[in-house]
Amino acid sequence: MKKLKILFSTVLVLIISSSHSNAQQVIDQVMGVVGSKIILRSDIEKQYVQLVAQGTKPDGETKCYILDQLLLQKLLLNQADIDSVTVSDSQVESELDRRMRFYIRQIGSEEKLEEYFHTTIIELKAELKDLIHDQLLVQTMQSRITKDVTATPNDVKEYFESIPSDSLPYIDAEMEIAQIVKIPPVSQAEKEAVKSRLEEFRKKILAGEDFAVLAALYSQDQGSAKKGGELGLFDRGTMVPEFEAAAFRLKPGEVSPVIETKFGFHILQLIERRGDQINVRHILLKPEVSDKDMVQAVHFLDSLRTQIINGSITFEEAALKFSDDEDTRNNGGLMINPETNTTKLSPDKIDRLLFFQVDTMPLNRVSVPLAMTTSEGKTAYRLIMVKSRTKPHKANLKDDYQKIQEVALQEKQNKMLSDWIDLKRKSTYISINPEYGNCEALRHWKSDQ
Repeated sequence: MKKLKILFSTVLVLIISSSHSNAQQVIDQVMGVVGSKIILRSDIEKQYVQLVAQGTKPDGETKCYILDQLLLQKLLLNQADIDSVTVSDSQVESELDRRMRFYIRQIGSEEKLEEYFHTTIIELKAELKDLIHDQLLVQTMQSRITKDVTATPNDVKEYFESIPSDSLPYIDAEMEIAQIVKIPPVSQAEKEAVKSRLEEFRKKILAGEDFAVLAALYSQDQGSAKKGGELGLFDRGTMVPEFEAAAFRLKPGEVSPVIETKFGFHILQLIERRGDQINVRHILLKPEVSDKDMVQAVHFLDSLRTQIINGSITFEEAALKFSDDEDTRNNGGLMINPETNTTKLSPDKIDRLLFFQVDTMPLNRVSVPLAMTTSEGKTAYRLIMVKSRTKPHKANLKDDYQKIQEVALQEKQNKMLSDWIDLKRKSTYISINPEYGNCEALRHWKSDQ
């Protein structure tokens, strides 16, 4: 549980600060200005609380370092405005979905995630949307600034040799794991039965029954069912497209037709429209997969496994052609470490059940079909292959070239970014509240002004 708290600390800070914003009358204060962007005392306090939640022992300079990072972020965002650099709603939505899938995999299911944060997935995404937008914009600007920086083999060798031997990092055990996922399809008869049931609910609501009561009794979205199906205010780009299209077409009190999304089938009712935001309640029913369809999925993977073993098709080709997992399908089935964006996974980044399945598995051996639960709570089956495995060791060029190259590249990119900051701070209005006047970490923002 401690690891989960650390993993989700950013989300928790956002939710706590949002839920208490109306309950507490706090007068905020500007702590910094960069061009047209401002930094509030509350921005610093949120990150301070996050660091403490992660176990950091704060000292007198902690908030100075936080403000330093916020000044850099605002400088990049301000320049993005000047250069008309943007990120699309689809990019933000894609990143939100990716992070939700990661959180859900870590905690086990959507229901457990909603229970852990005492909120719905929709509300969680709404809380994170602006944060993700700014993070993507900052990343885009950094990429534009450092796009021509490279780390040649000679750069990597020089960087590695510059590290004292007694300071070489210790690399944890890691694995590369590939998978081919098959989600058993729901039969058309089951889909029609679920749609028919929702149609009955819809008729009852149109005849005068309370939507909220039916949602509380029957909706399979456990998080919102407790609130009579209510999801709370959200903007465009927060929901999956089918849900959003139906929701924004509704008038207050109007009930939608039955719609289908990747989560199941829904009916919606618009509660209110407030500016560009709306609040709806919904009833979700999830079609169930029959035992026959589950058996067919296992047989399909068994047959595919035989073809891979016989050499008729490679694991990578099979993943691209047949896997139902969008996160790994286009990567030859290889799982991605979301923290490093590489295929190297340390034991603590692997689902516990999966780790027990692969821990002693020989390299490049294709497993039998194994049961799993997707990030959307669906029962599925998969073939697993361990592509590589390393033991704990001190870093060396032979085994860890990619890692060392990434660090060497990061060093060069940081130098390029630092030079860019020195240039831009001289031509950008920057103001820091006198409260932070003695911060050593902020000195480079004040010189030559």
